[in-house]
Amino acid sequence: MEQYYWDSQIEYLKRSVSLYYNDDYIEFLVKRVWKIDSPVHILDFGCGFGHLGLRLLPLLPEGSKYVGIDAGAKLIEHAKELFKDSPYDTEFLLGDFNTVKIEQKYDIAVCHGVLLHMTDPMFMLNKMIDCVKKEGKVIAFEPHWIGSNASFHFEGIEQSTAIPLGQLQKLFEHDVKSTGKDGNIGLKLPLYFNRLGLHDVQCRVSDKVNILDPAVNRETASKLYEAMQFSNPGNREAFINSLIERGMLPEEAIRQYETEKYLSENFTSSMAATYAAVMKITFGTVR
Repeated sequence: MEQYYWDSQIEYLKRSVSLYYNDDYIEFLVKRVWKIDSPVHILDFGCGFGHLGLRLLPLLPEGSKYVGIDAGAKLIEHAKELFKDSPYDTEFLLGDFNTVKIEQKYDIAVCHGVLLHMTDPMFMLNKMIDCVKKEGKVIAFEPHWIGSNASFHFEGIEQSTAIPLGQLQKLFEHDVKSTGKDGNIGLKLPLYFNRLGLHDVQCRVSDKVNILDPAVNRETASKLYEAMQFSNPGNREAFINSLIERGMLPEEAIRQYETEKYLSENFTSSMAATYAAVMKITFGTVR
């Protein structure tokens, strides 16, 4: 049986989620924006190792319940282990949320970094809406990749040398047309939520700006570097061919290979940098 991809990416997922939000911002959303002041029953679509539960449960009223569903057996196993001694009411289900039947009994349906991987994100959004009771909320934390790519600063490196935004945007747009998967979906969700009949639709942006400065704090910078570092693109010919298949011109694919190789070699733990993920947090009410 083919391994579920995200089962092999647990450590990467744990590192990357640290880049998005400050704890006080999540508390602000829960208490001041969503105004959750009584116990809620939450279903997390594509919960991974339960990181949203780890963030939300300490802030929710006592008596709240968090249910996570994911297709990754190792992810679900890891989530159960993380929560086994916690005081919170949690349940983790192994399954494909695209096919499993889900009752309309939840106060909140939520997902984080999931819709961008869906070939038919509207199908999943409808499923999220259908499982929420009247006056409940649907909440999606999703990226706008081109905005995220524009939000790096590397000291001593011109951004245009490291991240060619124009050709990346072209690539992302071609991916949507050919596969349906949309790394820029975060900024489109407010319109999708409106058109699916959700009410009081709003969208916020994640607040955290990561400051990597080894000259000031080497230990903090080292941990942040682990979360931010860029992987080597690997075999040159294979990488370039894969980009051409995704719609890049040969010269664009060559440039993209060279920039990714350059970043993987030159972005080191001794370099100062800043990064803001600018995740889009869209929410609406079921009526």
